[in-house]
Amino acid sequence: MAVIASAPGKVLMTGGYLILERPNAGIVLSTNARFYAIVKPVHEDLKPDSWAWWLGFMNHYVKSDFGTSQITEAAAPIGCFQLGPTINGELRNPFVEQAVMYAVAAAHAISDDKGEKDLLHKLLLQGLDITIIGCNDFYSYRNQIEARGLPLTPEALASLPPFSSITFNAEGSNGENCKPEVAKTGLGSSAAMTTAVVAALLHYLGVVNLSVSIKTQQQEKTNSADLDLVHVVAQSAHCIAQGKVGSGFDVAMKGKPLQDVIVDVLKGNWDHENTQFSLPPLMTLVLGEPGTGGSSTPSMVGAVKKWQVSDPPKSLDTWRKLAEANSALETQLNVLSKLAEEQWETYKCVISSCSELKSEKWMEQATDPCKAAVVKALLGARDAVLEIRLHMRQMGEAAGVPIEPESQTKLLDATMNVEGVLLAGVPGAGGFDAIFAVTLGESSINVTKTWSSFGVLSLLVREDPRGVSLESDDPRAEKMLSAISSIHIE
Repeated sequence: MAVIASAPGKVLMTGGYLILERPNAGIVLSTNARFYAIVKPVHEDLKPDSWAWWLGFMNHYVKSDFGTSQITEAAAPIGCFQLGPTINGELRNPFVEQAVMYAVAAAHAISDDKGEKDLLHKLLLQGLDITIIGCNDFYSYRNQIEARGLPLTPEALASLPPFSSITFNAEGSNGENCKPEVAKTGLGSSAAMTTAVVAALLHYLGVVNLSVSIKTQQQEKTNSADLDLVHVVAQSAHCIAQGKVGSGFDVAMKGKPLQDVIVDVLKGNWDHENTQFSLPPLMTLVLGEPGTGGSSTPSMVGAVKKWQVSDPPKSLDTWRKLAEANSALETQLNVLSKLAEEQWETYKCVISSCSELKSEKWMEQATDPCKAAVVKALLGARDAVLEIRLHMRQMGEAAGVPIEPESQTKLLDATMNVEGVLLAGVPGAGGFDAIFAVTLGESSINVTKTWSSFGVLSLLVREDPRGVSLESDDPRAEKMLSAISSIHIE
């Protein structure tokens, strides 16, 4: 029986850089861009020669999707992926490797406590056939669209087949030394991929139950605990694969045997907390790809950390102001959500009117105290975003990294001047990957037209509150499995 689990890409609206240190928080929106991991046994029956190099009982392989490079997040080869040392000079994918290792280590530790080791051993001795596929939204398809002679529009992007191939650049005349040309859209692809693999494995191995229906308080607690377990295992694996900047977390973990590390993680040596957040009603998240190349988040974060060390007074002052602006934006968005809940008709009327106007005209809609409260919160959110952008630019200039490059500044300023646009910015660590906007009502079409005039491709990504999910009950699951079964990787 195959297990299909998925995890969403995300947009970090606020909190870039600050979230590396306490007590700073960030606003994260999950999206409809998802990575899928499908886990099934290699052998239906146990084989007498089943083997594993780790924990004495494991053999598996991971295959990529549709012959594409979606699995090549760290330039790993397409085809069979094996744990352990590099084989025949081929590069490994550290995100997949660490996800598998940490998930199986967690399953082993938990099965010991529950006395279910025999069942786990049987599943592992059958082997793990893991297939990973990612939505088109994580990657740039600008080259493919232009090669087809199509305009840079969402409609052209939607015409591409799901899970399309990513362009390869051949460096040798005979196709040797092919390297995947992976231009990303800044949705956290490696994290989504890692989380999907961990979730699918933990469910397949019986460690968590992602199919629990949240109907009672007890079931809700169970589901929350399972999701927390997926979170800590996935984050541990991702930190080791990427090398978490500045905290020393990866160094501390690499200094211990994996089994000891995973026991520490499972004991709850994490003090994270989750607070649900989504955009207020009648607001739409829109993302655009400028087409100016990607940015390396680890290197940018490293530069900012060096600046902090070299100039503590200025960096502390900038971070304080940035934290205040981040908090102000969260406050205003929460106010708008509350107003929508308490005064829906008034809220809906104001949003509808403002969606057709530039922000300088919004105050004209404040014709009574209730409407004025909505308008005040809208303008407060805009002011907060302008403050955030200012301090992010200052931080980038001081650290010598393009957090909001000049080209992005011009684009964002033009975007915020469009009718119905509440805010715009660069997500996460900034750079050239993507831009985002939040629009009111039906005004997202205005942004698409403006971005098109700047050569920016509007993406199909939208906010979606669904987090890690089991897809086995999804009607698309059978279609997905059928498509994958036709793939043959040499």
